[in-house]
Amino acid sequence: MKPRHFVTFLDLSGAEVRSLISRATELKHSKAIYEPLKNKVLGMIFEKSSTRTRVSFETGMIQFGGGAIFLSPRDTQLGRGEPVDDSARVLSRMVDAIMLRTISHRTVEIFAEHSRVPVINGLSDRFHPCQVLADMQTYFENRGDIAGKTVAWIGDGNNMCQTYIHAAQQLGFTLNIACPEGYEPELELIEEAATFVNLSRDPFAAAEGADLVVTDVWASMGQEEEQALRAKAFANYQVDSKLMAAAAPNALFMHCLPAHRGEEVSAEVMEGPQSVVWDEAENRLHAQKALLEFLLNPQT
Repeated sequence: MKPRHFVTFLDLSGAEVRSLISRATELKHSKAIYEPLKNKVLGMIFEKSSTRTRVSFETGMIQFGGGAIFLSPRDTQLGRGEPVDDSARVLSRMVDAIMLRTISHRTVEIFAEHSRVPVINGLSDRFHPCQVLADMQTYFENRGDIAGKTVAWIGDGNNMCQTYIHAAQQLGFTLNIACPEGYEPELELIEEAATFVNLSRDPFAAAEGADLVVTDVWASMGQEEEQALRAKAFANYQVDSKLMAAAAPNALFMHCLPAHRGEEVSAEVMEGPQSVVWDEAENRLHAQKALLEFLLNPQT
């Protein structure tokens, strides 16, 4: 039987996402020793540096009774030109699941195509489904189901934004995206989710009445050379108290971190009462534990 993968948010149905969120919250509050992945190993490939992704996956595997192996291209044959599909074939004969944090989304796709075990996208240049799974858990915990709600994405149409497009499709919320010209998400993704997505240049129009406001850094990893150009392009896209005032009175604010206070978000909003960024960060652990359990122990 072919393994289930989590390469994009569309790999899970809306019902499966809701089930995982419920399970993640159960695991979050449980104090019992529970080791469903005892003696199982997660291989973790990192082409990009990481704090939350590495620590949450390693901790999750340890708490579940298993283990995790950190693999860097600098220390493996991947960094010396071994074909990605060959690496996938070899690693998937030795570990029970593979998580990749990669530069190119195609790397994750190739691993999934050739792997005997579940492959998880821990971040790629196009999508970040694990983070949005944690974001959705955080919203559900604080406000209930997100179906029928409005989410405002303010800033770069990056991998996070594109994953929110998928989440809107699967969970049935409206996504208002505000970004400067030239920084839009992929047109094909917008067209596929046209029923759920609105694209504009006006951050205040996007945030009007929103139940959740989300942003990310203006220059992601690998875009540091564009910092000055992007700072100019995004100057009017900071999430501050004025923009939050345009949202619904009980709107939440999220940021996947790390955050640059004074750039994409003001310190006042980041540390304010509507911000749930620390719960959001913690939920990476719980959401991913539920995901690992689902992919490795589907009968649970």
